[in-house]
Amino acid sequence: MFWTLPTIMTWTRIVAIPLIVGVFYLPLDASMRNLIATVMFIVFAATDWLDGYLARKLNQTSAFGAFLDPVADKFLVCASLLVLVHLDRANVFVALIIIGREIAISALREWMAQIGAGRSVAVHMLGKVKTTVQMVAIPFLLFDGMLFGVIDTGLWGQWLIWAAAVLTVWSMVYYLQKAIPEIRARTQ
Repeated sequence: MFWTLPTIMTWTRIVAIPLIVGVFYLPLDASMRNLIATVMFIVFAATDWLDGYLARKLNQTSAFGAFLDPVADKFLVCASLLVLVHLDRANVFVALIIIGREIAISALREWMAQIGAGRSVAVHMLGKVKTTVQMVAIPFLLFDGMLFGVIDTGLWGQWLIWAAAVLTVWSMVYYLQKAIPEIRARTQ
């Protein structure tokens, strides 16, 4: 199941990272670079939903796909956040919160799976809401202009990325609370 259509779509999110970063080094007008990076991010981020749908529809789910999918998502989000920090469109503190949480929760999930308690830190709706807010904030910040002449995406992106940071901390606390009973049982 290494080269199924859904897995290839997941790989595209990883391949997208240098492409999105590279856009900002092209000899184009800043607004054009912003537009291209935004469209690319939205298209590649949409593959997250599409690859899962196709895996189920085509009966091509696999353990490898289940592993690679969240890794690709985290790479895409973290790389985009680093670009935004570099462009001074996202606060480094926000990026540290979001990236730090992703590392911590990934490690927690791996450890919980090893001790047979993976279900206690399974994906929760709070984590999904956090991801959704991030996935709206990032393209707004990448675009960094007036959308339809009405929506200041830079301003909205700032509010949304800070909301994502709050949701990030909240979801991390939630997952840690779920894991603490198992951790205590294993460390005594």
